[in-house]
Amino acid sequence: MDVLGVDACGKRGWVGIRLTDGAYAGSLVDTRLASLIARGAGVSAVGVDMPLGLVEKGWRAADLAARAVLGPRRNSVFLVAPRSAWQQPDHGTAADRCQELTGSRLTVQAWALKPKLLEARECWLADGRLHEVHPEVSFRALAGGVPLTYAKKTWRGQNRRRALLTDAGLVLPDELGEADHVPVDDVLDAAAAAWSAHRIALGTAERLPGVPERDATGRPVEIRC
Repeated sequence: MDVLGVDACGKRGWVGIRLTDGAYAGSLVDTRLASLIARGAGVSAVGVDMPLGLVEKGWRAADLAARAVLGPRRNSVFLVAPRSAWQQPDHGTAADRCQELTGSRLTVQAWALKPKLLEARECWLADGRLHEVHPEVSFRALAGGVPLTYAKKTWRGQNRRRALLTDAGLVLPDELGEADHVPVDDVLDAAAAAWSAHRIALGTAERLPGVPERDATGRPVEIRC
């Protein structure tokens, strides 16, 4: 059984880690998410570290649930604005719209995700294999339900994450091929997304929240791990 975990990686676009029966089976890097997924032909599930389902009003219950379980790592989950905010032409009008619908303004940092968020959402709407994941939620699950203490960009944080993946049977080699020049934290996040995708394919993945909201399209707004 093959699955794919995907993380955004700046100007390079997207990085993917492929697993076969839960073990590392290669890396992919592509400027377009749809192309990367197409190159991963035959996978049963794709875990994507990007918001996919959008609500019409208020903050997503999935983000609030993820923040609640992450404790010290809660700030790694940003609150995703309602759908109409992402349809605005600039940050100012998007922030105003978000204020109307949530009571708070959309941050500049969140707005910067708009191109990749909309790109990933388009793929999600077209392909039922895609599922939203959040690496810190996945690493918490890998650690037996305990949120990690050290940030993913620190030496100790990166070593802890790689060790958790190794203990789960996902051994990342020293040479990754296409992903050799991708930042370490993006590779680790893609690997965690792949681990969750494997659990999704097996039917053992958890859901946040337990009973998801529904997108305007009828699809669940949830984070899987």
